[in-house]
Amino acid sequence: MHPSGSSSSLGPGGLDLTQAFFKPIQRAALPSPTKRHTKISVIGAGNVGMAIAQTILTQDLADEIVLIDAKPDKLRGEMLDLQHAAAFLPRTKIHASVDYELTVGSDLCIVTAGARQNPGESRLDLLQRNVALFKNIIPPLARFSPETILLIVSNPVDVLTYVSWKLSGFPSNRVIGSGTNLDSSRFRFLIADHLDVNAQDVQAYIVGEHGDSSVALWSSISVGGVPVLSFLENQQIAYEKVTLEKIHKEVIDSAYEVISLKGYTSWAIGYSVANLARSILRDQRKIHPVSVIANGFYGIEGGEVFLSLPAQLGRGGVLGVTNVHLTDEEAKRFRDSANTILDVQRQLGI
Repeated sequence: MHPSGSSSSLGPGGLDLTQAFFKPIQRAALPSPTKRHTKISVIGAGNVGMAIAQTILTQDLADEIVLIDAKPDKLRGEMLDLQHAAAFLPRTKIHASVDYELTVGSDLCIVTAGARQNPGESRLDLLQRNVALFKNIIPPLARFSPETILLIVSNPVDVLTYVSWKLSGFPSNRVIGSGTNLDSSRFRFLIADHLDVNAQDVQAYIVGEHGDSSVALWSSISVGGVPVLSFLENQQIAYEKVTLEKIHKEVIDSAYEVISLKGYTSWAIGYSVANLARSILRDQRKIHPVSVIANGFYGIEGGEVFLSLPAQLGRGGVLGVTNVHLTDEEAKRFRDSANTILDVQRQLGI
């Protein structure tokens, strides 16, 4: 499949009409070479990849989007479908190819390619199939865009982020996993639903593995700036720990429920990843719970492991990790989550 994309060529021989259609004004300077051109490449044109691409388009986050996939016909169909909506979207060039050379000069490479998660299948069960795939994806991305930021979405995301870091040779701040950014959004929604408030007024984080061993940071939850558990204790309002655990379990099970109902998840992860892309490319310096190298935090020692922690994101990737307070129990669960990931990595010999 030859690279396909937007074109200003019309007529026999592909005549470029740009110069003929517009007459330059007098005393004009050439366009500034310093103008920032933002390029995003999305690897994997499945349900998740296309939801991310569509959300990025509607939010006007890039001047150019490149779609890469191994299935040329589906890939071209997806590209054309988006291009045909050009009259309703911000001006963005859309290209598609099976050739990774088209990703050259990308500011951000979002990797969604991988085997689909089947109903009842844990994220860690996907690992063996996806590691081999990544050995054919990450090296060419790093070669064609040596200054890019890698944003890994494929599951199991924590291990695959670690694999991507090793395969790319990039510094750790430029390899990020989408991690528990979506889990935390689900968490905030459920808390907001219980309290009948807007989810945007709830600050709450899920950290650790994006999966069954994730950790809910109940001690740091606040609503409208009010620490929830401290407020309940000060007001002598009783609450049961089992209720809190039930909410956390709903977060863990929510993706599995969506998969069992519609076969896959797409829209929520699309918005979540576009949100991360905005923070990175616009240098927003916002705090997101994403998968970063976790060694040195909360007693994580030994092997190298990527886990989600509240991190500040900007043009440089991960700018730092917040010093959020964890109770002894939360810190222990976080270390247990790390050991879960490390055990898998040891079994794979990576």
